[in-house]
Order: sequence, then structure tokens, then C-alpha cells
Amino acid sequence: MKYAYFLLAIASLLAPDLAASGQATLPEERRKVIIDQDAAGPAGSDQQAILVLIQSPQTEVLGITVVTGDQWLKAEVAHTLRMLELIGRTDIPVVPGAEYPLIRRKEETELWEQRYGSVAWLGAWTPRLYHPADDLGDMPEGKPSTKPSEEDAAHFLLRMVHKFPHEVTIYEGGPMTNLALALSIDPEFPSLVKELVFMGASLQPETTDPEFVNSPRHEFNLWFDPEAAHIVLRAPWKKIVCTTVDISVKTRMTIDLLNRIRASGAPAARYVGKYTKSPGQYEYLWDELAAAAWLDPSIITKTETRFMDVNLDHGANHGDTLTWADGDKPKIAPRPVEIQVNLDTEKFYKMFVDLLTAPTPPPRASDKP
Repeated sequence: MKYAYFLLAIASLLAPDLAASGQATLPEERRKVIIDQDAAGPAGSDQQAILVLIQSPQTEVLGITVVTGDQWLKAEVAHTLRMLELIGRTDIPVVPGAEYPLIRRKEETELWEQRYGSVAWLGAWTPRLYHPADDLGDMPEGKPSTKPSEEDAAHFLLRMVHKFPHEVTIYEGGPMTNLALALSIDPEFPSLVKELVFMGASLQPETTDPEFVNSPRHEFNLWFDPEAAHIVLRAPWKKIVCTTVDISVKTRMTIDLLNRIRASGAPAARYVGKYTKSPGQYEYLWDELAAAAWLDPSIITKTETRFMDVNLDHGANHGDTLTWADGDKPKIAPRPVEIQVNLDTEKFYKMFVDLLTAPTPPPRASDKP
């Protein structure tokens, strides 16, 4: 007993905040992560996934690199800067990345649709939401007063993994253009990364969502820049974990979840509660699940390994997800990917609400890249 009190006394000297809980544990080193995101806003899946990672006491968010996807780059950067202002975390760098895919262009996509049929979600190019790339569009949360980093995303990614070799997880929530550009500059990039975690790909989702009924292998993050996804999925990462459409459609952003978040006065909860639109029938927690499952893998109850690539043939299936089991993979095989198959939904929902309703974690000195 005296020994236990001795440990507690030592802990109180080194970490008074932990001693207050009566536990003689020392603070663990936080997990370093770079968030690469098509950060549409305000609120919504992209920004909420960013918040899940920022709000976790486990993480040290080195920066948020941004890529055009669900919205144009400049709008996404502005929404992210403003979100960080509203929650009090302007210490986190926001780093602009690619404004266009490597090859795909809006005009080419319009011609493709005339031949093969319309695409349900075109991101920044969706006609009903379209505005020029240099415009910010609607910003109900107000324009930011802070500025983005002057560094570009690809070089920021490279600088961070060289600074912290084998320690940094890349969380990818959008098209993979920034990662492909970093790979093109420095082929050593993936060997220095601890792991790649991404939301993307679609296999055979069980859903009536019109986005996937006719095209079950079509998924926006891989489709928007298929050449970039092909480059990234064939790079020598130590580990790749994938949250597919198939598992994402087992989640919903419901009114109940939103009301539970709105009941809190914490900054992240106020932001989400004010700017999240009333959930629709197909309002899935795509990126939030990928982020939460990285924080706590026990949320995922079943996984399987596939070899994954993207269809680059410029026909009807351009950009579709390709996968193989080990026994039938091609001779020049892509990398193995851990694919999440099923989840503990209630455990995920609880974690999601708990993180968004918690006080904003303060920055530490080590958080500055």
C-alpha cells in the first residue's frame, strides 16, 4: 500500500492533472497524425472527421492538408480555418494542396456523363452547387481572419515524415492527389509513414442509395482522381487500412445524434450543432468512422484483406474500385489493404458524441510542426 502511495506521489509531481483522478499513470505520448482532407464545410462529414481527430486526447495533429474534392480547394481551406477559429485551435496549420486532379477535368467528365450516364456526386463540379474555383461560395459561419500556411501540402507531408520518421499516420479523407504528388517528389515518402488510413473504395454496398445502386464500385474519393489513387495504392506503405462505402452505409447521422451533440456547450458541439444540416435519408458518417476506427480499432468487429487498385481504362468503369483476394491477384499486384467489414455501431456513436461534446484539448508545445 505504501508503494502504491509512493507511485501516486511521483505521478502527482510529474502530472498533477492525472493525479487528481487518483491514478498513478504517466501521460502517454500522443499519436502523430496528418489529416489530408477535402474539407468541405461548414460542418458535414469532412469537418466532423477533422474534429474527431482534433478532439481526441490521443492525438497530436501535425497539420491539415487540403485537396479539392467535395468542394473547391480555396473554399475548403477557408471553412477549415474558420472551424479552427471557432473551437480555439488556430495553432494547427492548414496547408493548401492540389486544386485539380492529376488528369481528370470537369469538361471531360461532362462528356463522359453524356456517353455513360450521370454521376450522382461530382463534388466541387456538382451543377447545383457549382461556383468558380476562386470563389468561396456560401460561408454562413463567417470568413476566417487567420491565414493558411504558405507551404504546399506535398512538401509539408514530406517535411513532417522526415522530421518524425515512422511515427506519423496519414489519415486520408478525400481524393489522393496530395499523396500522389508527395510520392512523385520523394519515392521514400511511404516508407517513412507509420500507416495510411483512408475512407474510400466501394465493393458491393447493401443500400438503396441511388449513388451506388447502378454503380456499386463507383466511390467519389477514388473516382475523382483515379490516377492519383492508382499511384498511392501501389506505393510501398507499411500498412493500409480502408473504410469503404460498404461499412459506411451501416452508419447514419440521425436527429438523435445531432440533438445529443447540441445538448453540450463545448466549442466543437456548438459548431456542429449550429452548422450541420438536418440529416437526410443517406446522411452517412463516412469520414468520421474512418477517423474513430483509427483511434479505437475495437469499434471494427470484422476485417478482411484485399489487394486494391483503381480502373484506369477511360471507359464506362473509369475510376471504379478494383479488388482481388490473395489467390487471384494480378502478377504485378497492388498492396494489401485491411478492409473494414462490420462495426459495433452503438460503440461508434457513443465515441462520436463523446468526442464532439468534450472540451477542446489545448495545444501542447510539441504540437507545433
